[in-house]
Amino acid sequence: MLHSLHEAQRSLNALVADPQAVATVQRVGDRLIECFAAGNKVMICGNGGSACDAMHFAEELTGRFRKDRPPLPAIACSDVGHITCTANDFGFDQIFSRWIDALGRAGDVLIVLSTSGNSENIVRAVRSGTARGMLTVALLGKGGGKLNKAADHQIIVPGDTSDRIQELHMLILHTWVELAETPLFR
Repeated sequence: MLHSLHEAQRSLNALVADPQAVATVQRVGDRLIECFAAGNKVMICGNGGSACDAMHFAEELTGRFRKDRPPLPAIACSDVGHITCTANDFGFDQIFSRWIDALGRAGDVLIVLSTSGNSENIVRAVRSGTARGMLTVALLGKGGGKLNKAADHQIIVPGDTSDRIQELHMLILHTWVELAETPLFR
């Protein structure tokens, strides 16, 4: 049991010790504040556990995190009807890109979560977000895969396994909610 806790602690320490990653977390947090202040929204997507993390992030923004405040516009691509329809009619590789093409607008922010950076549906999501003039942000692991340097901002977290990578992704997502709440709702 202690091995798991120490492993998680080592991953977090490595993230905190990376000045580029820390600066990118702050830069993206600042961009999220600008997005919300301008009346735009955040869209977020991922597969598997990352899909659950995307939903959690969106509900923290639209619901409540630490402070009672007005809701912030955020949408996770988690609609089963959309996902199954698109996967059936166009293929699983297009489930996120078609959603972004339908709902994404210039000025919005797209956040993608991928532990490998190689999921084709996530790669296509970033392409669609870029084409629509959205700010694209990728939370990645394992060297970033195909998505390394594909988004406007990427944070490649340390960790050898998906669970450790996802733990750091969620910590960063929570940090962004906290960063957005503070200046927008003093």
